[in-house]
Amino acid sequence: MGKRRGFLGVLTVLLLGWTAPALAATGPFADWAAIVVAGDWHAQSGGPSEAFDNARRDVSQELERIGFDKANLRQFSVRPERYKGVKAGKSSPKAIYEALTEVAPKAQGGCLLYVSSHGAPQGVLVDQDILPPRLLGAILDRTCGQRPTVVVISACFSGVFIPELAQPNRMILTAARPDRTSFGCGESNKYPFFDECFLQSTPRAQDFPSLGRGIQACVSAREKKEGMTPPSEPQVWIGPQLRPMLPLYPFAQGPPPKG
Repeated sequence: MGKRRGFLGVLTVLLLGWTAPALAATGPFADWAAIVVAGDWHAQSGGPSEAFDNARRDVSQELERIGFDKANLRQFSVRPERYKGVKAGKSSPKAIYEALTEVAPKAQGGCLLYVSSHGAPQGVLVDQDILPPRLLGAILDRTCGQRPTVVVISACFSGVFIPELAQPNRMILTAARPDRTSFGCGESNKYPFFDECFLQSTPRAQDFPSLGRGIQACVSAREKKEGMTPPSEPQVWIGPQLRPMLPLYPFAQGPPPKG
């Protein structure tokens, strides 16, 4: 019996020795497709603003830090020619669909879509087009299907996306209720309030549900400090199939990736 236990112990050590490096080198998001979109370059005044592209750039970097693979991440900007150091495509609903069509078959673990832009009750602005909830739902159905999917819409009135996108395998995080604006889209803002709170909350979050709660608290505090009313009330919706799974997708901890 003692020899048998000794053999099992050695076998366990050998197995752990072989598998641990592989686990450390990958992670729960290494096989996820990720798309990050800046949908406009205008401030609420109509003047120029870098807020949405700043969010695109830094949210992409933060996703890499928490475990997403850069090879499976695509960025889109309305003015990609301005950002020579980043391989960004031109923002459009078609580009989002084509990117997911390209990346999702290679990264089959799950999908994440993050859009930062202006919004309207009809949907979110992506360059010259309004991307409506029904079209985005059709894009996700066709490209990501039943995989775990996280959708983040940073825009005014973005709560309108929840009824159409709500599926058991999805989490939807929006910057505002369907009948409220969000804030921080001025010419001098580095980021919209919601995107800034995403970046501030992610290092302290363990997973996407705790991130959602952190963003809600952060946005509420920022709006109260700035005297913004009525409050935007960011929304979090998690499907029943995905809810028990998300704790199995912890964020990696550590410094931002280089390069």
